[in-house]
Amino acid sequence: MTNSGVVKVLGAVILTGSVIAGCATTYRETGVPGPAQQPVEGRIQNYTGPKKRVCIVDFENKSEYGQGRLGRSASDILATELFKSGAFILVERSKMQQLLHEQALGQSGAIDPATAAKAGQLLGCGAIVTGSISQFGVKVIGTDYGVYKQKEQKADCTVDVRVVDTSTGQVLFADSGKGEYERKVTQVLGMGQYAGYDETLGQEALRAAVTKFIDNLIQQLQSVAWSGRIAGIQGNRVYINAGQKTGLRVGDELIVTELGEEIKDPQTGLVIGRAPGPVLGRLRIIGFFGDDGSVATVEAGSGFKIGDQVTLPQ
Repeated sequence: MTNSGVVKVLGAVILTGSVIAGCATTYRETGVPGPAQQPVEGRIQNYTGPKKRVCIVDFENKSEYGQGRLGRSASDILATELFKSGAFILVERSKMQQLLHEQALGQSGAIDPATAAKAGQLLGCGAIVTGSISQFGVKVIGTDYGVYKQKEQKADCTVDVRVVDTSTGQVLFADSGKGEYERKVTQVLGMGQYAGYDETLGQEALRAAVTKFIDNLIQQLQSVAWSGRIAGIQGNRVYINAGQKTGLRVGDELIVTELGEEIKDPQTGLVIGRAPGPVLGRLRIIGFFGDDGSVATVEAGSGFKIGDQVTLPQ
């Protein structure tokens, strides 16, 4: 080949490389909601409460990837989706982790339903969400034609979730979701992006997995009966551990009942629930205080004490 021919070939290669490098990186996602599926905040509209107080424990990572980061990432993603629904109050992670540590109840999602129920009761939660990442993997495949290289990174995972009713210790809901996220990277003559591992791959795969069960999870959490507790008594004023943030309103009537005795399954030792306690009377909300508390006056009844349960009339 003549010198002029070599120059032409080399020029064509460089031009091709410049064009491809200009749009060198492409992305493709799988396992995420399609256009027909509404975002979480669009599926629950005009929710007025009362909002359920929910605890989310950092998920246990059973895979060999990411050590503790994946479990925390999964619980963070789930917390974000639940918050966007507008139907729940989430207990701060720091408070939950401190309590779990002090009570030696486990901090990585590897807790049984009875332990989860105890933790939730201490935190004032109606339900506690636990889970695990049972599978997680990243692989890189690609082609290499000398001046042209294309790599495809793929992260896939399986997330398992459980909802425990803290009043009974019973598992209300269990499900799993599988998510995938793919990213393509192209290089021509060394130009373009390098296919090093990017943690956003794992984050997006986890998010895709969570979206598979989030609708059913929200429905199950909403089925948990709302209740609050008497936090203080001063004369005819009664202070409740739930208020405006929860969705209570001035004028709401609350039924006060004494907590019944815990009933345990004689075979498993797990708490089945509480025996119905006697009704002590009625309260009416007249105002709010603090971060999320309410002030009520006694409408009927007597003998109220701190720790008694309050519920809305059926």
